[in-house]
Amino acid sequence: MNKAITDGLVLMPPAFADGLDIWSRGDGTPGSASYAGTGSAALVPADQDFGHCLELLKTEPVQKLRYTGETPLLPGCYLRIRARVKAVSGTLPSVRIAAWAGGPGGAHVSGVPETGPSVALTGYGQVVTVEAIVGTGTRTGVDMPWGTGAIYGHFGLDMTGETGGVVRIDAIEIEDVTGVFLRDMMDWVDVRDYGAAGDGAADDHAAFLAADAAAEGREILVPAGRYRIAESITLHNRVRFEGRLDMPAAARLSLMQNFDLPSYISAFGGDEPMAVRKALQALMNFTDHACLDMGGRRVQLSEPIDVQAAVDNKEVFAVRRAIRNGQFDAQPDPAWDDTVVTATARYDRTKPLELRDVANAAQIPVGALVTGDGVGREVYVREKNVGAGILQLSQALHGVSGTQEFTFRRFKYVLDFSGFSSLSSFVIDDVDIQCNGHCSAILLAPAGLAFHLRDSFVTKPKDRGITSIGTGCQGMLIDRNQFLSSEQPVRAQDRTSIAFNVNANDVKLRDNRAVKFAHFGVMHGTGHLVSGNHFFQGDDEQNGVRQAGLVLTDTNVQTTITGNYIDNSFIEWGNEHDPAPQMSNEYSFGGLTITGNTFVAARVGPWFRWLVVKPYGPDHFIHGLSVSDNVFRTFNAQVDRVETVDESFATLDMGRARNVTVSGNTFNGVGQFIANPVVQDHSAESPDRVWTIGFDGKLPFGGRARLVSAVVAEGEMRGGSGQAVYAMPWVATETGTARDEVQLTWPEPVEGRVRVTVRMDNPA
Repeated sequence: MNKAITDGLVLMPPAFADGLDIWSRGDGTPGSASYAGTGSAALVPADQDFGHCLELLKTEPVQKLRYTGETPLLPGCYLRIRARVKAVSGTLPSVRIAAWAGGPGGAHVSGVPETGPSVALTGYGQVVTVEAIVGTGTRTGVDMPWGTGAIYGHFGLDMTGETGGVVRIDAIEIEDVTGVFLRDMMDWVDVRDYGAAGDGAADDHAAFLAADAAAEGREILVPAGRYRIAESITLHNRVRFEGRLDMPAAARLSLMQNFDLPSYISAFGGDEPMAVRKALQALMNFTDHACLDMGGRRVQLSEPIDVQAAVDNKEVFAVRRAIRNGQFDAQPDPAWDDTVVTATARYDRTKPLELRDVANAAQIPVGALVTGDGVGREVYVREKNVGAGILQLSQALHGVSGTQEFTFRRFKYVLDFSGFSSLSSFVIDDVDIQCNGHCSAILLAPAGLAFHLRDSFVTKPKDRGITSIGTGCQGMLIDRNQFLSSEQPVRAQDRTSIAFNVNANDVKLRDNRAVKFAHFGVMHGTGHLVSGNHFFQGDDEQNGVRQAGLVLTDTNVQTTITGNYIDNSFIEWGNEHDPAPQMSNEYSFGGLTITGNTFVAARVGPWFRWLVVKPYGPDHFIHGLSVSDNVFRTFNAQVDRVETVDESFATLDMGRARNVTVSGNTFNGVGQFIANPVVQDHSAESPDRVWTIGFDGKLPFGGRARLVSAVVAEGEMRGGSGQAVYAMPWVATETGTARDEVQLTWPEPVEGRVRVTVRMDNPA
């Protein structure tokens, strides 16, 4: 690069022979005295070494010679000022290149070096070359680094030492030597050329901006060093980091052309957690990028990433952003340890989402899991009011009234979004979250919409995969992920980890695989679609105990469970998050469709069931359930039946069942076929007027024989004398001690065979 050639800049001062009125005895600034007409300067036309030259008599301690023209100094440019001199008589002085640095408006730029190395003249007639390089950047070989404040200079030389000596000067030469400092002349600019110090002390913010402005599509080079950037900065050109940046926590680095995690790791000297925080800070402050690409990098973490604390300036965020293509790898560290607090608190069912009179609310962290008598699964502290001693909860408590002691356990998460009051449309894509048994994976914000985890791995979470502490799970999408438990060697009944929980509505849970958790998911709310998942929770115990794979905690769930592989676990449907769990003026258990699934179990006892309804209060009933076209199969085991009512807290009112369909299912290794409606054949071998027909346990959930929809005679009915009887019987339903039989009463005693279709519900 040579600006005299590329930009036509005039750098070389005129020859001395053109007149001494342009050569100043001072700084070269307008109004300074020139050498024209003085007795201390003379033109020599034919020096044997120099030809035409200038002869100066040293009359001052520092004899100055400056060109009065303004020689421009552009950002990124380096100028070499050179002069050939020799002493001819008198005292031998020292000589150095010198200058006056000028800024905008003719102001002097103070604080920059304005002299080069001094050279002592040691003999008469000996030709000595003195030179110095001036430029914007602090570089090896640059004698006068001026930064970007100076835009021109008055260049020349100084003679120092005793007065009385006479020196001849060939010429003052100024040339562009920028190319000396450039390794590649065309494709990058160096921040040092624009004033960056890289010493960790000076603020290099302005230099970085100047380099970015000059790059014009070329790459910006940040050489080895430590560069302090005191405030937020946006760089519009691609940046290559060899040195590292130091920035305040609130200052943002926005890399517009290489917005990816490897670039941020390079920018912050390999500090991966810092790089993640700074990249997330930029991602959520509108860098023109919707996605942070981790570049396939593995990021080792020894503490949680508090995303809101990293972003710092936002509490609500509702614009789609994504993290993709990398791995977070949790390393052992005490920072992952749970925070555990016990406290007494008062619960009032009229304020079902509050704990009041909390003795030490300040010590209880938001996001803590609440446990205690009468507390259902996956109840969390959503927010707190320390002054009032009130905790807001994610779910109501089903069996608590008055004051008792609770335990609050705050798990630690690799990605913690709980500092946002609301976060929507955030995506994690193709990311492996390696918890390694040290921590949990993802903690959602208390509110928000459409969080999306897809094509990712949640590997060995200590306690939880995805935790919702409020409604930040509304419309959540969980697609094509692997959830791998850290408790795989543990017996099924001893596991405590949970892959995810849901508090709100409309979750899409699709095509995931989950291995040996206590529960795959605990799901409150309605409108969920669960399809194509494989979750298995078995162990090697013979007659082993199993836990629920899916736990539905709302009564009228409006949920479809379709095409899943439900392996050594079951679906549990209860209302443990109901503060008044008894049936009142509300929908009871309904709105659930279970179709096209494969249910298997191995090495279980005969008591095992794949579908469990668990009312936490009395008087509930089923009014909307379809179980159709599923396959139920056991290996190395035989189970009695596929469904049951868990009566630990209450029973179901089977006299109110409505809209229950159980049909088209396949049973292998199951003792009892079930269906609704049930078609039952019955034969009377001798004439009888009243036929009592039982259904051999085929009615689901031990239901009553509430409705007979058809009685079809198979062949002739015959009376006591063998005569044909064409009369129809009348029907009595819900007979027998369990009310699971019907009676057919004929006009006269008959014998024969009928096929009866009965329902345990009222379909209307």
